[in-house]
Amino acid sequence: MRLSPLNARRWRNFKANRRAWWSLWIFALLFGLSLFAEVLANDRPLLVRHKGDFYTPFLQFYPETAFGGDFQTEAVYRDVEVQCLIVAAGEQACWDDPEGILAEARETGTVLGQPVQAGWILWPPIPYSYSTVNDIGGPAPSAPDARHWLGTDDTARDVLARVIYGFRLSVAFALIVTLLTSVIGIAAGAVQGYFGGLTDLIFQRLIELWGSTPSLYIIIIVAAILPMNFWLLVGLSTLFGWTALVGVVRAEFLRARNFEYVRAARALGVSDRVIMFRHVLPNAAVATVTLLPFIVTGTIGSLAALDFLGFGLPSSAPSLGELTLQAKQNLQAPWLGFTAFFTFAIMLSLLVFIFEGVRDAFDPRKTFR
Repeated sequence: MRLSPLNARRWRNFKANRRAWWSLWIFALLFGLSLFAEVLANDRPLLVRHKGDFYTPFLQFYPETAFGGDFQTEAVYRDVEVQCLIVAAGEQACWDDPEGILAEARETGTVLGQPVQAGWILWPPIPYSYSTVNDIGGPAPSAPDARHWLGTDDTARDVLARVIYGFRLSVAFALIVTLLTSVIGIAAGAVQGYFGGLTDLIFQRLIELWGSTPSLYIIIIVAAILPMNFWLLVGLSTLFGWTALVGVVRAEFLRARNFEYVRAARALGVSDRVIMFRHVLPNAAVATVTLLPFIVTGTIGSLAALDFLGFGLPSSAPSLGELTLQAKQNLQAPWLGFTAFFTFAIMLSLLVFIFEGVRDAFDPRKTFR
């Protein structure tokens, strides 16, 4: 797709900002990896070969009976008995001495001296999910080691797995809320500024009333009535966050509504909707983009704060705010605090640098060599 000259100039300006350009690549790499969190960190194998057939447990449900077990429930692949059934071709001897049978099948391809069609299990690089409770053989939280690279939290869950899932959750939450609030806020500000008069007056009074609503108290009340989940929190954040862009967009439309090209478009019979969003809105883009990094980082901070206070997502969710709360409650485990700090610092810094480059790219006064 060929870019217009204006967008091509913006893209060149963004690439000329080396800090923003490299931040975009690093953030895209980190977020891209987190999108495949189930492949990177999971307590279900990626691929299983059993009796010549292949299974993908991280994508599908397989009962234990599919591997020669007794239960119709999902196979617990981390149990040595289930691993023995998979590798030793479903031999019932796995229930008597699973570790010995498993070792014999892996090393010699036989079970009790009889040849078997040995299977194998392909695990993710991190064989734990964000909710996996691990047997660490001691008190939790445990310090980083060869099994748990960032240690475990106070319920023996792998911290690195929770960071990967939590990073994806936080960024996805921030991007969705920012998109929804931007659409609503830009539309409301455009209507106010373009039409002015009584429309602007009524909207302003409504926004003042709505802005004075204590959003935290409303979220606390809703959390006490309804079980909080991701989409409910997105809706509440959008409900109270859409006013952030209204003032800036309104001011830009009030300034541009009497420009010569707007009057000419009206005289030619161009509809108000086309004038607003095709001709006037691009002029307000710079002021709008300037506020986007504050909205994104503020949304991530709001989610972390709600989780820290216990009014956000459930405690079982992979939340970075919940990890911060654990760091506060377990001062004897400094790796929790360092992990939370560096995760937030890296994530927010990259986002700020990226949006700084986007802001400069949209600013016609900025020119980079």
